[in-house]
Amino acid sequence: MSKMMKMLSDVKKAAWVEFYLAQAQITREIDRRMTAAGVVGMEVYDVLLNLEDAPDSRLRMNELADRLTYSRSGITRLVDRLEKESLVTRVACPMDRRAMHCQLTDHGRAERERAWPFYSAGIEDLFGRHLSDEDAKTIVRLFFRLKKATHESKNL
Repeated sequence: MSKMMKMLSDVKKAAWVEFYLAQAQITREIDRRMTAAGVVGMEVYDVLLNLEDAPDSRLRMNELADRLTYSRSGITRLVDRLEKESLVTRVACPMDRRAMHCQLTDHGRAERERAWPFYSAGIEDLFGRHLSDEDAKTIVRLFFRLKKATHESKNL
C-alpha cells in the first residue's frame, strides 16, 4: 500500500474528529456571542485582523483569500459587503494597476478593536481556561508542524 493510501489509525481518526468538532463548536459559539453583543462576527473579525496585521493594513485580494481559505469569488462577495459597511476599501495595487488591494479603514480598525473584548473572552471561556500553559505550548508546536507540512505539500 502506498504512503498516500495508508489507513488512518483509530486513535488518529478519533483525534481528527474531536479536533474538527471542537473547532466548529467553539468558533460557532464565539461567533454567536459576538453577534449577540452587537459587534462584528468572527468572519468579519478575521478579515479585519488579517488586514490590520498586514503591511500598510492592506493585502491583495488573492492573498486575503488564501489567508482566510476563501475562494476568489467568496472573498470578493465578502469584501463587497464590508466595503458597503465602510470597514474596508479597495485600492489599486501600486505595482500592478490590474490587481486590487483590500485595505482596512479607520472604521474597520475601530470595529475590530471594539469586538476584541468579546472575542478574547470567548476564547478564554471556551478554550483557554481548559488548558494548562503546557497544554497550550503543545498545541502551538503541533499546529505549527501541521501548518508547515500542509504548506510544504502544497508546494510539491
